Amino acid sequence: MSLFYKEFTNDEEVVNAVSSIKAKGVNEDTIYVITHDDDRTNRIADNADANTVGAAETGFGTAAKNVFRKDGDKLRSQFQELGFTEAEAETMEEKLDEGKVFVVVKDAPAGFVI
Repeated sequence: MSLFYKEFTNDEEVVNAVSSIKAKGVNEDTIYVITHDDDRTNRIADNADANTVGAAETGFGTAAKNVFRKDGDKLRSQFQELGFTEAEAETMEEKLDEGKVFVVVKDAPAGFVI
């Protein structure tokens, strides 16, 4: 199993991608949506029936620290808690600044694609 992600530019694409991922038999508990804005993240995750990165994924200590962190720092820590390297998290956070949306599948089957 590996970490898989794909970036999107609009919310409808994300909802369709999550549906496609679920149709391939991926456990919905391993599908996450991340955007730069908490409200947008929650809205897309609700529409797609996907997860957001919360205390369960980051652990209580990181979740508590995230309350006091700037948005960019919080997002980078969320990516790292999912399994991305510091450099990957930095690059991905920069793309979020541009309005991108990420769908992340933790423990994706080998060779998985959308």
